[in-house]
Amino acid sequence: MPERYSRQVRFEGIGRFGQQRISQGRVVVIGCGALGTVSSEMLARAGVGTLRVIDRDFVELSNLQRQTLFTEADVTNTTPKAIAAEKALSAINSEINIEGVVADVTFENIEQLCSDFDLIIDGSDNFEIRFLINDFSIKYRIPWIYGAAVGSFGVAFPIMPGKSACLACLFENPPPAGTTETCDTAGVIASITHIVASFQATQALRLLTGGNPLPEILQVDIWNNDWRVVKADQRSPYCPCCGDLKFRFLEGEGRSLLTRLCGRQAVQVYPTLRGRVDLQELAQRLAKVGEVQSNEHMLRAKINSYEIALFPDGRAIIRGTEDFTEARALYSRYVGN
Repeated sequence: MPERYSRQVRFEGIGRFGQQRISQGRVVVIGCGALGTVSSEMLARAGVGTLRVIDRDFVELSNLQRQTLFTEADVTNTTPKAIAAEKALSAINSEINIEGVVADVTFENIEQLCSDFDLIIDGSDNFEIRFLINDFSIKYRIPWIYGAAVGSFGVAFPIMPGKSACLACLFENPPPAGTTETCDTAGVIASITHIVASFQATQALRLLTGGNPLPEILQVDIWNNDWRVVKADQRSPYCPCCGDLKFRFLEGEGRSLLTRLCGRQAVQVYPTLRGRVDLQELAQRLAKVGEVQSNEHMLRAKINSYEIALFPDGRAIIRGTEDFTEARALYSRYVGN
């Protein structure tokens, strides 16, 4: 066994046999932001045999505060996150297979991107993708590890098909648009993203070495030192996904609808879940990052080179781009869902 992993091998929970299993493991990380950079780095250093990192975005200056694999050079070169991650991880461990994939994970490509892996790590930034991952996981019996962090609060838990509650057991639908904070509106501190990603990486190692991840939800507010663990081992008998085996997100039903508006350099976005948006509350959040005007009929926010016009039903017109992937990312970043 290489000296590189000697301290890990000496750990009773892994040992020589566990390390051999890790070296044969195949893990895909969906999303290479704060959670994805930390978890993928830990798994690369641990010697996971094959690591695929998927992300649709490029590196920005504001990422450097918490997204550990990136440098100022990546910002200057507007390097795609997946490519920057592949380069950084390869420099950390040249003995394993690392692949960065620049892609927006959708119901159309998730099977192609994730089918041949042992485990999925969630580093995404919105519930639409998480429910899609959950559908894929249950259908193909590939475990995944949920993770989310905003402000100083983080949540993480492993989902083991047939052995634990799935995401749809806990939440029947994604939260309505505009009802959840995002890192771009509420901020985030690096310490909470490291804690969540560390939990994800630890549960991944438990699974790869032949153990079962703990069917528990970790909830942490690191600023207030509030730690909670909630059992999640009971599947809901009424779950539409792992109970009835209905995969509506995998079949495209749960996907947000996007339409290019001809001649206006704009994309219209309909959210995954229709519902009333509290425009006044959202206006207060977006005022932290841009110029905002709102009334009972519409909210208009100018953020950098973009303009977001949001309506009470969650529909938005995003001006400044005609790219669907970029529009979806902007909607997730500033509105939520």
